[in-house]
Amino acid sequence: MARNRQLILSSPAEVWALLSDGRRYGEWVSGTQEVTAADAHWPDVGARLRVRVGVGPLVLDDTCVVRICEPQRRLELEAKADPFGAARIAMRLIPWGENTLFVLDWHPLRGPGIRMHGLPVDYVVRIRNGMMLTKLARIAVREHSRSAEATARNTRSG
Repeated sequence: MARNRQLILSSPAEVWALLSDGRRYGEWVSGTQEVTAADAHWPDVGARLRVRVGVGPLVLDDTCVVRICEPQRRLELEAKADPFGAARIAMRLIPWGENTLFVLDWHPLRGPGIRMHGLPVDYVVRIRNGMMLTKLARIAVREHSRSAEATARNTRSG
């Protein structure tokens, strides 16, 4: 299992707003070229997100299915990318003062990833997921700042 942690200088509600918009996954999930479809009821249990992942001409269509959803606390997905199998992606949002400690666990479920599971694969996954969480944190902080600026403008003009 690969585990990453990231302190995000935004509230769990603000981070959850990003997670609950399936169309935005391409902004922060490393390797995503395009979100091709997102169920209208995302991120309810059973909802699907279809994405195209890859680099250059090496492209796969991936499907993520929500397995557990506890709004503003926990989201678990099963990502399937044939022929490579499937992985479980568990995300936890832990309040940390006014901010969020984001914990991401990745574990292969089926396919070749199970046989290759271990230190080398986990290390590569941790690097990828670390980059991904850095992007998520930047987006959340940027949107938090915009929201705070808008509130300040409204307070001054009101």
